[in-house]
Amino acid sequence: MPRDHAADILDPIAKEVVNNVGVWVDKEVVPVASEFEHADEFPEPLVNGMAEMGLFAIKIPEQYGGLDLSFECYAGVCIELARGWMSLAGVLNTHVLVAWAINAYGTEEQKENYLRRMVEPEIRAALSITEPDAGSDAQAIKTQARRDGDDYLISGQKMWVTNGQRAGVYLVLTKTEMDTTPPHKGISAFLVDAGTEGFTVGRKLEKLGYKGVETTELSFENARVPALNILGGSEGSGFQHVMSALEVGRINVASRGVGVAQAAFEDSIHYAQQRTAFGKPIAQHQAQQLRLAEMATKIRAARLLTFDAARKKDAGQRTDLDAGMAKLYATEVAQEVVLEAMRIHGGVGYSNELPLERYYRDAPVMVIAEGTSDIQKLVIARNLLREYQI
Repeated sequence: MPRDHAADILDPIAKEVVNNVGVWVDKEVVPVASEFEHADEFPEPLVNGMAEMGLFAIKIPEQYGGLDLSFECYAGVCIELARGWMSLAGVLNTHVLVAWAINAYGTEEQKENYLRRMVEPEIRAALSITEPDAGSDAQAIKTQARRDGDDYLISGQKMWVTNGQRAGVYLVLTKTEMDTTPPHKGISAFLVDAGTEGFTVGRKLEKLGYKGVETTELSFENARVPALNILGGSEGSGFQHVMSALEVGRINVASRGVGVAQAAFEDSIHYAQQRTAFGKPIAQHQAQQLRLAEMATKIRAARLLTFDAARKKDAGQRTDLDAGMAKLYATEVAQEVVLEAMRIHGGVGYSNELPLERYYRDAPVMVIAEGTSDIQKLVIARNLLREYQI
C-alpha cells in the first residue's frame, strides 16, 4: 500500500504538493543520498529537481511569481525532504526564511529587486547571524555597519553560514549603534549581494554531519552596501526582523527532526520484521515492540506539534512559543529515535552501508540549529510566564 505522506495535513493543496514531493523523494533522493553525503558533494541534480517543483518559491507571493503556499505545506515538504536526506531541507531553509523576511519587512523596492529573482531561483539566499564570539547571544555580535554618505561600510566576521558559497544575497545582522541600551535597538539587517567589494566568502567548514550543503565563514572589510539595502529601509529593527524570521526557520528545523526520525523508524520497523533472533523475527520480541511503540508515539507527537506551529503561522498569530515547542521536542525526539534505531539494528546499524549512521550524524545539528534546546526552553518559559502572569 502506498504511504500517505500527508496524513496529518488539512490543506487540500498542501496534501497534493507534499504527496508529490514524497513520491519524488522515494524515487530520486533515497537511492542516491548516501552517495552524495559520504562524498560531501553538493547535490546539484537534486536541488535542480527541487527548483523544478517550485519549492524555492513556496512562500513567495504570487505577485512576484511565487507559489505562496501555506506554512503547513512548507512543513510537510520539509518533513519529506528530510526523510530522504536532511541536508536538502537545509538547502531550502535559509532561502525561504530570507524570502519571507523580505516580503514581511522589506521595502517595495527590495521585494521587486529580490523576490522575483528568488523564484526560479535565479539567486539563492543565506542568513548570516553567528560570529566567532556570538552564537546563542545574537545581541553580542560585533560586525559593524558605519554610515558613509548613501552607503554603509560593513566590517566583521561571520561563521556557520549555510548556503554561503552559492548564495546570491545574504541577510546579514550588524551593529549600526554600538552603545545602545538595550543592545538590540542598535542592530540592523542588511541585504548584501554576492560580489560586493570588500565582502568575501571564506573556507567551507568541515562537519560531523549535515554534509552536501556548504557551511562557510564570511568576511567583511569595509564592504560598501547601499543604505537602500537595510531591510525595511531604516536602522534599529534588524534584531526583531531576524528573530521573527527565525520562527520560520524553527518550523523548518522541527520538520527536519520529524523527517529524520520518521526515516529511522521506518528503517527500524522494516528491519525488525526481517531480522530473526532466538527463532523468530525480533519484531516479535517484546523489548523491541516497546521500543518501536515509543518511537512511533513520539514521532507522531512531534509531527502534530510542528503542524500546529505552522498553522498558527498561517493564521498570522505570534508563534515563538509554538515554534519553540515544536523545534525543541522534534529535534530532541529525532536524536532519541535514531539512537533507538541503532539499538534495534545492532552492529549493522553502526556500519556506513546503511543510512542509519547518516541519521545519527545529522541529528545533533538540529538540536543546535536555529537556537539550541536550552534557548528554546527559555523562549518557551518566557512566553508561558507572560501568558500566565498574575
